[in-house]
Amino acid sequence: MAGESGGTLTTHVLDTATGQPARGLRIKLYWVGSSGARDQIADLTTNSDGRCDGPILGADDFQIGLYELVFEAGAYFDGLDLDLPDPKFLDEVVIRFGMSEHTHYHVPLLMSPFGYSTYRGS
Repeated sequence: MAGESGGTLTTHVLDTATGQPARGLRIKLYWVGSSGARDQIADLTTNSDGRCDGPILGADDFQIGLYELVFEAGAYFDGLDLDLPDPKFLDEVVIRFGMSEHTHYHVPLLMSPFGYSTYRGS
Protein backbone atom coordinates (compact mmCIF):
# COMPACT_ATOMS: atom_id res chain seq x y z
CA MET A 1 0.00 0.00 0.00
CA ALA A 2 2.93 2.35 -0.25
CA GLY A 3 2.00 5.59 -1.90
CA GLU A 4 3.03 9.21 -2.16
CA SER A 5 4.47 10.06 1.27
CA GLY A 6 3.38 12.78 3.62
CA GLY A 7 0.15 11.55 5.19
CA THR A 8 -0.32 10.11 8.67
CA LEU A 9 -3.22 8.96 10.84
CA THR A 10 -3.51 9.30 14.62
CA THR A 11 -6.25 9.01 17.24
CA HIS A 12 -6.90 9.88 20.86
CA VAL A 13 -9.66 8.25 22.93
CA LEU A 14 -11.27 9.85 25.95
CA ASP A 15 -13.71 8.08 28.28
CA THR A 16 -16.28 10.77 28.99
CA ALA A 17 -17.95 8.64 31.69
CA THR A 18 -14.80 8.69 33.85
CA GLY A 19 -13.27 11.90 32.52
CA GLN A 20 -10.03 10.03 31.79
CA PRO A 21 -8.07 8.86 28.74
CA ALA A 22 -9.21 5.41 27.60
CA ARG A 23 -6.09 3.35 28.33
CA GLY A 24 -5.79 -0.24 27.14
CA LEU A 25 -8.43 0.15 24.41
CA ARG A 26 -7.87 -2.09 21.39
CA ILE A 27 -8.19 -0.40 17.99
CA LYS A 28 -8.07 -1.99 14.54
CA LEU A 29 -7.56 -0.13 11.27
CA TYR A 30 -8.97 -1.44 7.99
CA TRP A 31 -8.46 -0.36 4.40
CA VAL A 32 -11.84 -0.44 2.59
CA GLY A 33 -11.51 -1.36 -1.07
CA SER A 34 -13.76 -0.21 -3.90
CA SER A 35 -15.84 -3.40 -3.54
CA GLY A 36 -16.39 -2.67 0.15
CA ALA A 37 -14.12 -5.52 1.25
CA ARG A 38 -12.03 -4.71 4.32
CA ASP A 39 -8.35 -5.51 4.78
CA GLN A 40 -6.94 -5.16 8.32
CA ILE A 41 -3.71 -3.16 8.30
CA ALA A 42 -3.16 -2.31 11.99
CA ASP A 43 -4.03 -3.65 15.45
CA LEU A 44 -3.03 -1.38 18.34
CA THR A 45 -3.80 -0.64 21.98
CA THR A 46 -3.99 2.80 23.56
CA ASN A 47 -1.41 3.85 26.12
CA SER A 48 -2.02 5.58 29.48
CA ASP A 49 -2.81 8.84 27.66
CA GLY A 50 -5.48 7.22 25.45
CA ARG A 51 -3.19 7.46 22.41
CA CYS A 52 -1.31 4.94 20.31
CA ASP A 53 2.47 4.98 20.51
CA GLY A 54 3.25 6.55 17.15
CA PRO A 55 0.88 7.01 14.23
CA ILE A 56 -1.71 4.35 13.39
CA LEU A 57 -0.73 4.79 9.78
CA GLY A 58 2.67 6.26 8.95
CA ALA A 59 3.80 8.25 5.93
CA ASP A 60 5.41 5.20 4.27
CA ASP A 61 2.11 3.27 4.28
CA PHE A 62 -0.30 6.15 3.76
CA GLN A 63 -2.62 5.92 0.78
CA ILE A 64 -5.58 8.08 -0.18
CA GLY A 65 -8.81 6.12 0.22
CA LEU A 66 -11.50 4.84 2.52
CA TYR A 67 -10.66 3.44 5.96
CA GLU A 68 -12.35 2.11 9.08
CA LEU A 69 -11.24 2.47 12.66
CA VAL A 70 -12.84 -0.12 14.94
CA PHE A 71 -12.67 0.73 18.65
CA GLU A 72 -13.40 -2.23 20.96
CA ALA A 73 -15.44 -0.19 23.42
CA GLY A 74 -17.35 -3.13 24.94
CA ALA A 75 -14.19 -4.95 25.97
CA TYR A 76 -12.76 -1.70 27.33
CA PHE A 77 -15.83 -1.05 29.49
CA ASP A 78 -15.80 -4.71 30.64
CA GLY A 79 -12.34 -4.02 32.03
CA LEU A 80 -13.73 -1.17 34.16
CA ASP A 81 -16.13 -3.52 35.98
CA LEU A 82 -19.15 -1.34 35.24
CA ASP A 83 -22.67 -2.65 35.79
CA LEU A 84 -23.81 -2.53 32.15
CA PRO A 85 -26.81 -4.22 30.50
CA ASP A 86 -26.36 -7.38 28.47
CA PRO A 87 -26.07 -6.92 25.58
CA LYS A 88 -24.19 -3.66 25.89
CA PHE A 89 -25.52 -0.63 24.04
CA LEU A 90 -22.06 -0.10 22.46
CA ASP A 91 -19.72 -2.95 21.69
CA GLU A 92 -17.61 -1.96 18.70
CA VAL A 93 -17.52 1.67 17.59
CA VAL A 94 -16.87 1.67 13.85
CA ILE A 95 -15.87 4.91 12.15
CA ARG A 96 -15.63 4.78 8.36
CA PHE A 97 -13.90 7.82 6.88
CA GLY A 98 -12.03 8.95 3.81
CA MET A 99 -8.57 10.44 3.53
CA SER A 100 -8.39 12.48 0.34
CA GLU A 101 -5.04 14.24 0.56
CA HIS A 102 -1.51 13.50 1.73
CA THR A 103 -1.64 15.30 5.07
CA HIS A 104 -2.09 14.52 8.76
CA TYR A 105 -5.47 13.11 9.79
CA HIS A 106 -6.46 12.90 13.45
CA VAL A 107 -9.65 10.99 14.30
CA PRO A 108 -10.37 11.36 18.04
CA LEU A 109 -13.10 9.45 19.86
CA LEU A 110 -15.04 10.64 22.90
CA MET A 111 -17.01 7.73 24.31
CA SER A 112 -19.12 6.49 27.19
CA PRO A 113 -21.06 3.22 27.56
CA PHE A 114 -24.09 4.88 25.91
CA GLY A 115 -22.74 7.24 23.26
CA TYR A 116 -19.78 8.54 21.30
CA SER A 117 -18.63 11.47 19.22
CA THR A 118 -15.86 11.95 16.71
CA TYR A 119 -14.58 14.64 14.35
CA ARG A 120 -11.58 15.44 12.17
CA GLY A 121 -9.08 16.83 14.60
CA SER A 122 -5.74 18.49 14.12
